[in-house]
Amino acid sequence: MKKIAALDIGGTNTRVALIDENYNIEKIVIRPTVVGNVDLFLDNVLKTIEEAIPDCNEIEAFACGVPGRVRYDGFIYALPNVHIDNVPLTSLSKKLHKPFYVLNDAEVAALSEANVGPYKDSKSLYFVTISTGVGGAFTRNGKLVSTSYEIGHTMTKYRGEIHEFEHLASGTGIIRLCDMNGLNVGSAKDFFNLVRSKYPLAMTVYNDWLDLLADFFKMTYDAFTPEIFTLTGGVMKSSDLFFDDLKKRLPGMRLEICGTGQNAGLLGSAVYGFQKVKENQK
Repeated sequence: MKKIAALDIGGTNTRVALIDENYNIEKIVIRPTVVGNVDLFLDNVLKTIEEAIPDCNEIEAFACGVPGRVRYDGFIYALPNVHIDNVPLTSLSKKLHKPFYVLNDAEVAALSEANVGPYKDSKSLYFVTISTGVGGAFTRNGKLVSTSYEIGHTMTKYRGEIHEFEHLASGTGIIRLCDMNGLNVGSAKDFFNLVRSKYPLAMTVYNDWLDLLADFFKMTYDAFTPEIFTLTGGVMKSSDLFFDDLKKRLPGMRLEICGTGQNAGLLGSAVYGFQKVKENQK
């Protein structure tokens, strides 16, 4: 059975897994991500790979999702959460003697949702993560459609001024939105606790926040008309509070919570790896 070595690199941990073509995770190794130094970062990734995949002959390729800006050929312009720039991660291909593919983490998560999760039969899917920032990607028939995954930088209007969407709507953006309305909170969790208690000013901000989200989804729907949106990220930990209210603002659209969970990065990397191998065999 064909297999891919899938990597999910984050600001905290680097995960490497052996995944077969049925998307079963056969083995996984997790190491802390080395930050602040490109050479040490690459060395740590290589050591994690060697621990997880001692025999590269059993895999078709390596495929990796990273939280940063990635060029078409896999060169990484920047990994802000890892505090490094200009990262030649695909250069590991020479040492490992296998192809090495790299993609933004929102894009690999979208591939996971569109090919592995409970929504894999959807003809088109738009994946959105709302956490420290906002990211997303669009798929059609299980493959990525070329769009910007940095959707958090979409411009939006609030009280007559133009802001980047994630500066008001993400987990950290909620704190800024509260501050603009004279409400002091230490975190998005604190804000949602105030909403649960029906604190009047928090309710005003809450409705503004929902309107910002709804406008964003309407704009995205008009542009791509996805059959389904799937959502994940830190803010979704409070989805029991706001998800129904958001869906009421978006009649006719299907919004669901991400189906592949914590393994979306690994599974999506595997999907990408298998797709690239197949493309290159044509």
